[in-house]
Amino acid sequence: MAPKLNPTFPSLLLLLLLISFHLCTVIAWKKEEFRTCHQTPFCKQARSRKPHSSSLFATGVAILDGALTAKLRHPLPESPDQDQIKPLLFTLSVYQNGVVRVKIDEDPSLDPPKKRFEVPDVILPEFEATKLWLPSFQTEMMDGDSEPSSIVYVADGYEAVLRHSPFEVYVREKQSKRRVLSLNSHGLFDFEQLRVKQEGDDWEERFKSHTDTRPYGPQSISFDVSFFDADFVYGIPEHASNFALKPTKGPGVDDSEPYRLFNLDVFEYLHDSPFGIYGSIPFMIGHGKTRGTSGFFWLNAAEMQIDVLGSGWDAESGILLPESGSRIDTLWMSEAGVVDTFFFFGPGPKDVVRQYISVTGTPAMPQLFSTAYHQCRWNYRDEEDVENVDSKFDEYDIPYDVLWLDIDHTDGKRYFTWDRVLFPNPEQMQNKLAAKGRHMVTIVDPHIKRDESFHLHKEATNKGYYVKDASGKDFDGWCWPGSSSYPDMLNPEIRSWWSEKFSLKNYVGSTPSLYIWNDMNEPSVFNGPEVTMPRDALHYGGVEHRELHNAYGYYFHMATSDGLVKRGDGKDRPFVLSRAFFPGSQRYGAVWTGDNMADWDHLRVSVPMILSLGLTGMTFSGADVGGFFGNPDTELLVRWYQLEPWLFGLFMQLEELNKVDAKSVERNTELIKNAIRTRYTLLPYFYTLFREANTSGVPVVRPLWMEFPSDEATFSNDEAFMVGNSLLVQGIYTERAKYASVYLPGGQPWYDLRTGITYKGGMTHKLDVSEETIPAFQRAGTIIPRKDRYRRSSTQMMNDPYTLVIALNSSHAAEGELYIDDGKSFEFTKGAFIHRRFVFSDGKLTSSSLASNAPGKTLFSSPCFVERIIILGHSSGPKNALIEPSNRKAEIELGPLWLRQGKSNSVLTIRRPNVPVSEDWTIKML
Repeated sequence: MAPKLNPTFPSLLLLLLLISFHLCTVIAWKKEEFRTCHQTPFCKQARSRKPHSSSLFATGVAILDGALTAKLRHPLPESPDQDQIKPLLFTLSVYQNGVVRVKIDEDPSLDPPKKRFEVPDVILPEFEATKLWLPSFQTEMMDGDSEPSSIVYVADGYEAVLRHSPFEVYVREKQSKRRVLSLNSHGLFDFEQLRVKQEGDDWEERFKSHTDTRPYGPQSISFDVSFFDADFVYGIPEHASNFALKPTKGPGVDDSEPYRLFNLDVFEYLHDSPFGIYGSIPFMIGHGKTRGTSGFFWLNAAEMQIDVLGSGWDAESGILLPESGSRIDTLWMSEAGVVDTFFFFGPGPKDVVRQYISVTGTPAMPQLFSTAYHQCRWNYRDEEDVENVDSKFDEYDIPYDVLWLDIDHTDGKRYFTWDRVLFPNPEQMQNKLAAKGRHMVTIVDPHIKRDESFHLHKEATNKGYYVKDASGKDFDGWCWPGSSSYPDMLNPEIRSWWSEKFSLKNYVGSTPSLYIWNDMNEPSVFNGPEVTMPRDALHYGGVEHRELHNAYGYYFHMATSDGLVKRGDGKDRPFVLSRAFFPGSQRYGAVWTGDNMADWDHLRVSVPMILSLGLTGMTFSGADVGGFFGNPDTELLVRWYQLEPWLFGLFMQLEELNKVDAKSVERNTELIKNAIRTRYTLLPYFYTLFREANTSGVPVVRPLWMEFPSDEATFSNDEAFMVGNSLLVQGIYTERAKYASVYLPGGQPWYDLRTGITYKGGMTHKLDVSEETIPAFQRAGTIIPRKDRYRRSSTQMMNDPYTLVIALNSSHAAEGELYIDDGKSFEFTKGAFIHRRFVFSDGKLTSSSLASNAPGKTLFSSPCFVERIIILGHSSGPKNALIEPSNRKAEIELGPLWLRQGKSNSVLTIRRPNVPVSEDWTIKML
């Protein structure tokens, strides 16, 4: 239930910052409600297989349609009573920028019972245009083999090898012959082909009270993948676990579950667990000091389980792989689908991310407001409640940009409606917020209330737009409205229909400043097996739910995002937050880490969770600040607020405030306000990083080793993280902490973000910790843009002046970038933006354009100017600076590093240079 608000302030303000936004269930997470690997036949079977158990071999190798093709066959059966296993089709294609694609499927000419499902609308159409047409292949006899292997060119310095017998495929360096990535090196490949049910076949699976009919029988796939010269592997979200994935099987590994990828509505999920939760991205990255980085992606939407195999797991197999400095073996298992895999061979971490993004798409460029502060809880009672919350933020001078409404704003939990008693004037309510540059978000989930008086249900029923159960009837499950059905989002026609529901005409009471939150889209079905849809439910084209389960939320997210684009006639960037996700979700909006708990462990695990999401494309992600379940004490809450400005936490929540004295409440409110203001001050830097992500896929929040790929001390460090290439942040994850050990990588110094004090790089520092902030540092050799004036919202900051903070390296040099556009439209895709590069060298700061517009052609302009330039690491002495080409002078003096945030050290400052951000100029220190 929503808390009762205390009318006093600042107690009320702190409560508003803490209270929960989501409809809480009364049931805690129950392990027994979800299947283990042992209870999942395909997983149990794959895990029991011994190395070298695969007997496949390749025949008929040829070049067809520019790809290397073959048939994968099994040996003839030993007994005439045994049926010959049908061959599989193998295709290896090569693409630009270092991507190899391997597909293995049943042969359609041999009349399988149906076509196996291949996930549509994930791979970019333009990716296919980058295919390199292979003219031929070479052969080479490998040591110990009875026949030669086939080899094709991949990229300069790399080639792909198809080993015929036993079947294996790998990418290697051409000159050294050192392997990078391989599939089936340990002979664990298994592919269960579809069959026609015969009398006596019992294919049904039972879990608790649910029965899965499995009409096409077992159809699982499993194989091993090896990452050579890798010290650690990362990725495959979503799990509440370490960033560097720990072994799940092998000597010295306790009885552990594999990493599960199966989208589920899991509340109060456990930290440090391989259990799968809301989203699934089957993309893994290996990284090591010797060679660098490689990646492997399996495009498959069925349930997946992945083992990271500990050293020595294959000691008794007798298999000897080529010598390698280090190697990590993994086992990939899926219930259904086809083998559609991608090898990325880097060699740098950013290269692998770009290669993956070339397949699945770059992250969407968010609207500026969506990167700012969001105020959310379950549930604002009525319009008066909304107005009161909004006014109190202004009264206490705390900026915010978005206010959220959960399901109780609707008429009887019918989406696209309003409770006209509690919210009689929704448009007026939104317009009042919009007048301050603020926005509103409402929830729209996939479960539609089965109510004959509800127009949306009637229309979906009449058109046949719902997912069907195994008998062909509209699937009827239980969710928040009670009896509910679910649109079949696999069907493009239904996605188009859904997108039309967001028009201002159809969504009565909505305005252009209203955006959307997709929750429960795993999909969540309260009375279904594992709280989701039965696997034998039927979708468009006869596809079983088991085949596309992990992509259902992706298609729902896609349709909602497309709806907001249509609403704005293609001019307005959408903002849609989704709980479920899949490869490609980064193209449609943001995600969050779901129903976490109000404890220190969940604060701690939020960092590796967000790092994993960013590494696999989902760069716009955050966690519920303060935890979704439970009530954090004020210290935990403050530490969470201090961390989340860097991690883009979207939700601030608590059920009720613990009793504390008024002085403590006032102090903690001030600390939280300062944390929120930090986020607003650095929005220009964050927005620039989102543009980098939008063009390259490189995440905003990134692991230390992405910037320092050869520094082994960073490989397993997930307590600290980089924000862009310039800032390093270390969270505080324990209560009453007095100090923190912070590793600062690299050979250059680091500057304390708050004080400007210099710390040596390449070592660990034991730092005193205060309640005021968490350790954060600016890297020497970088320049970051800020906006130091506080407003009600980011929209009101648009034309405010900039501050540049220059952190000099040992060569007294630094560089950085600033990206600006209108913050809301798609005009930036046509060149309507400002992109500046700042370089400081030899006592001179230069601003030049990185935009590719024709000389003299300006598609976007800004009245903003630079009002302060702070220089860290420069000895005092210069009193003036010369500005060219205007031939003006500006004063240099000691000034505060931070404005309006208490005590601040004095640093060298160029005051009021007032140079336009959109123009070329130089400032020379005299």
